[in-house]
Amino acid sequence: MERTKNIAAILVAFLLIAGSGRSIAQSQPANSQDTEIQADVAKALDNKRFKDVQATVHSGIVTLRGTVGLYADKEDADKKAHHRKNVKAVQNLIEVAGPTVEDVTLRNKLAEKLTYDRVGYGTTAFNAFTISVQNGIVTLGGVAYGPTDKDSALSLVANYPGVKDVVDNIEVAPVSSMDDRIRLATARAVYGAPQLNKYAIDPAKPIRITVINGNVTLSGMVDNQSDKDVANIRANGVPGVFKVVNLLQVAGETNEK
Repeated sequence: MERTKNIAAILVAFLLIAGSGRSIAQSQPANSQDTEIQADVAKALDNKRFKDVQATVHSGIVTLRGTVGLYADKEDADKKAHHRKNVKAVQNLIEVAGPTVEDVTLRNKLAEKLTYDRVGYGTTAFNAFTISVQNGIVTLGGVAYGPTDKDSALSLVANYPGVKDVVDNIEVAPVSSMDDRIRLATARAVYGAPQLNKYAIDPAKPIRITVINGNVTLSGMVDNQSDKDVANIRANGVPGVFKVVNLLQVAGETNEK
């Protein structure tokens, strides 16, 4: 009888140890390669910006969890994990836990920042961005003169406190010598009108001119309907222009930028 009890006790102890071993195994990476990836990712994220981020690895797939202060930090953590050797995919479940900013306030602040972005580089008048915000999620649209202008706008938004996510709908104007000629000619024609050259005084608030395949779009804010009409006439008079879409807004008639 005593022997039976001892055998039963040994079996129970064995089962407890085996069960514990299975639990430990489940919490660890699936294989040695996953272990190496996890260590590599942890090293890459060894920065105070990612102090509340955790990474797990299963079959080469990295899952990121936790919180960061800025959306740009979430993006950066994703890129760092993607660039590790043998990583097959990254599931980014990081949440942006920075300050909560009311949507209208956030939109107005970002619009102001974008207005002055890259002033002095000569492309400001040829960028026309749109922006909307819902629950901290910022959607950027419109047309950028080139990839650098687009990247700069996205970076500005991603690094702004209160932004929880960024949706990129910005179109980059195609490279075209004909379009470049039309852009410059349209700018000269529009700003060359005596009543319109005042819009060139503040380089961040010009009449914006975008050109895609010979089609010109005017956007921005003007003081009155007469200025809007003159800009339209001047743009239509540029040789090579196929069509002019006049989206200029008259101050006082709308609150939209």
